[in-house]
Amino acid sequence: MGNMFRRYGRGVTLLICLITAFWLVMLVILPNITLLESSFRPLLPVTEIGGPQDQYTFANYLKVFNGSIDTTLLGIPVHIPVHVLTFTLTLFYSVVVTLLCFILAYPLAYFMAKIVSPKSLPTLFLLLFVPLWVSEVLRAFAWWIILALKGPLSSLLVWLHIIDAPVRWISGYNGVLIGLVYTYVLFMIFPVYNAMSSLDSNQIEAAEDLGSPWWRTHLRIVLPHCKPGIASGAVMVFMLSAGSLLVPTILGSTTSQWFTQTIQQWMFDALDWNTAAAYAFLLLLMCTLFVSLVMRLFRVKLADIAK
Repeated sequence: MGNMFRRYGRGVTLLICLITAFWLVMLVILPNITLLESSFRPLLPVTEIGGPQDQYTFANYLKVFNGSIDTTLLGIPVHIPVHVLTFTLTLFYSVVVTLLCFILAYPLAYFMAKIVSPKSLPTLFLLLFVPLWVSEVLRAFAWWIILALKGPLSSLLVWLHIIDAPVRWISGYNGVLIGLVYTYVLFMIFPVYNAMSSLDSNQIEAAEDLGSPWWRTHLRIVLPHCKPGIASGAVMVFMLSAGSLLVPTILGSTTSQWFTQTIQQWMFDALDWNTAAAYAFLLLLMCTLFVSLVMRLFRVKLADIAK
């Protein structure tokens, strides 16, 4: 705070603090408190709200265990509630999206930070930012067209004689994974790039001069230095993927169901906003637990991720 007073002056610093406090209180804290309070209240007619039946209960949370089905998870047949299965698959595929984004982002971030010339870097940034100029809805619809049974991708592969017949790419969670990775990979690239650009290149050159193979150089030098950036990117990609609604709705198949779609169904189909609030709070709680797990796994603090 003292550095901000010296750098920006008392008036600007107080204005920044007030805006930040307003954002935290009005757009984060109060909505979540309202969400939590609504999740414990039953769905009642308007005339009965505030009456003797309007009491706090865990019934909305227990609905997640209703309606069990028989399915197979990792080759093991299980009998599991439908919404628990949807919740589990949403978290699992969000982790998969996070891992895929890291696999794609790490080499590109290293190329941008340590290999490409400074003159070419603005052009690369521009090319990466171009997809963000298009809305997420249009990008999802573009991928729906590309991945369609007789879309451009299947037609091209058939024309190149790589496949004999068109492939139904949008099956299971394939389309959702592709759409989420394409949509959120930039949120992994830039934190990793920022962390990697602060690494002294002399350390990499010294390791190479001492005969270290490339994989050991990355494992012992580059990756440990980039832990805050990796943790920050993982948190953002996971939370955005788990909370995504447009991409799973547009690119999902008949056999895929995202947990946010279940929340939407409770809100707009069943008109049960209290149960939807309970489901949304469960998703928020799990995302918070994931953030804590990533911080413990990478041994970084919240201040490191915020950087």
